[in-house]
Amino acid sequence: MASFMGSFFVHRVCCIALIFTLCFAADPFAIFDLEYSYITVSPLGIPQQVIAVNGKFPGPVLNVTTNYNVVVNVKNQLDENLLVTWSGIQMRRTSWQDGVLGTNCPIPATWNFTYQFQVKDQIGSFFYFPSLNMQRAAGGFGSFIVTNRNIIPIPFSPPDGDIVIIIGDWYTRSHMALRKDLDAGKLLGMPDGVLINGKGPYRYNTTLVHDGIDHETINVDPGKTYRVRVHNVGSSTCLNFRIQNHNLLLVETEGYYTSQQNYTSVDIHVGQSYTFLVTMDQNASSDYYVVASARFVNQTIWQKVTGVAVLHYSNSKGKAAGPLPDPPNDVYDTSYALNQAMSIRQNVSASGARPNPQGSFHYGQINVTDVYLLKSVPPVSIDGKLRATYNGISFKNPATPMRLADVYYVKGVYKLDFPTKPMNRPPKVDTSIINATYKGFIEVVLQNNDTVVQSFHMDGYSFFVVGMGFGEWTENNRGSYNRWDAISRSTTQVFPGGWTAVLVSLDNVGVWNLRAENLDRWYLGQETYMRIINPEDHSNKTEMRVPHNVLYCGALSYKQKKQKTSSATTVFGSSELYFTLLLVFSAVISLVC
Repeated sequence: MASFMGSFFVHRVCCIALIFTLCFAADPFAIFDLEYSYITVSPLGIPQQVIAVNGKFPGPVLNVTTNYNVVVNVKNQLDENLLVTWSGIQMRRTSWQDGVLGTNCPIPATWNFTYQFQVKDQIGSFFYFPSLNMQRAAGGFGSFIVTNRNIIPIPFSPPDGDIVIIIGDWYTRSHMALRKDLDAGKLLGMPDGVLINGKGPYRYNTTLVHDGIDHETINVDPGKTYRVRVHNVGSSTCLNFRIQNHNLLLVETEGYYTSQQNYTSVDIHVGQSYTFLVTMDQNASSDYYVVASARFVNQTIWQKVTGVAVLHYSNSKGKAAGPLPDPPNDVYDTSYALNQAMSIRQNVSASGARPNPQGSFHYGQINVTDVYLLKSVPPVSIDGKLRATYNGISFKNPATPMRLADVYYVKGVYKLDFPTKPMNRPPKVDTSIINATYKGFIEVVLQNNDTVVQSFHMDGYSFFVVGMGFGEWTENNRGSYNRWDAISRSTTQVFPGGWTAVLVSLDNVGVWNLRAENLDRWYLGQETYMRIINPEDHSNKTEMRVPHNVLYCGALSYKQKKQKTSSATTVFGSSELYFTLLLVFSAVISLVC
């Protein structure tokens, strides 16, 4: 009885403390449950097992507001380990929540884990996905939207509605079969198609598209303007996105408002997100095609790798028919795609998540403290295995997450010796990471000597995309950098035989993943991490403490308690009851405080 009363008292104190926290804090909670499981669908007409979230493929949209505290309870009902990562969400001061293998122990099958983070000073279009073992190739992804606070004006008239479009190349082989092929030294080959919101193409061509395939229909009203958020969650293919007879007014990408420009089509590379305003200004004589087609490939051979949805006006007079709108005709003009990429610039006068203009951070006037040249080449054989590399190093994930190893003084988990430029030595497999400097301002040059266009992603940060070009980068190329209104984002393209240069201010303490977003290259080891530590922080002001519900593995496995299958590791480390309590108290506070 005494134990019960003591426990009851502690719980009441926690609840009272929560009330005061909510009363005096301006940042509410958003709470989600995501259950990962397998379902069978036939997006390309062939039944296959995909990864669903809450029984949906794609998963549900998570919609929060700037500075919200986000609580996501993930239930792993797969038959293998799981981690969920949040592409573009910066996880300020808490790489513990990043959801990649270098910073988190995986969630075992049948277990639960609760992610807890704040979307501090962020707005925009992002997405979440499973980060382990090619799982994104089977699904498990969904849109993650951060809307502005009401007190911050958006730099355009409020749209009449929001539309989320998730595009991506797709294989009918399972993610397990895909990684088995990679383990056997085979490349993935041409995808079987492109999905739009988890569905196959509209039958615009009876030869290329089989009968019986379900397609996506996007319903709109004439005269209205919609905010259209588009994410490329695919495995490895850049897709050109276009809507027949409609302009795409670009307004935001990955958390930053852009200078507003109209495009007839936009190349969206793997891992990238864009937001457009699209006005329904056509006569609706018929429905219109929404197209996502493969880029930088032989179009004749890759013709079936095309996603087609239907834009349906409420007063439409007939079905979409005829040929698809043309993609860019730039087979012999490599400058077209590069010029489009560099035309995407930041709106320096608009407020982002804060009242101050986005351009108030004068990045072009800051002295660079360190330069890293990351070179990629086609996959190579290392010790008889196909591997992908940066600077000749193919990353091997440690058994113990690196920051946990620091906290618990586990030695030999990783090496702080990642080279700042390519080395003249044979390639190797190693757990080598960048020893970056807190408050440094670094230049990262990505040199892509591979044969395919790549996407580069950096967790924990956004970077300024200041330059792109073809050939080998040299210091002379700095003269072409955009030092005023370069777009800030977390994922950028690097064209084959070319380079991309980015600048980033290292103000977010933690261990952060740098990777090729192309799933095959990532799986084969084309990644590393930056370790950024504030040596003067002795009170966890710049980095949060280890979460109370952290999972342990590797050298720290002895600390992990067995989780009951039916329980949920929550923000309180107890049961789902507290999610309900939190919702109740949030409602009470909205009335009382």
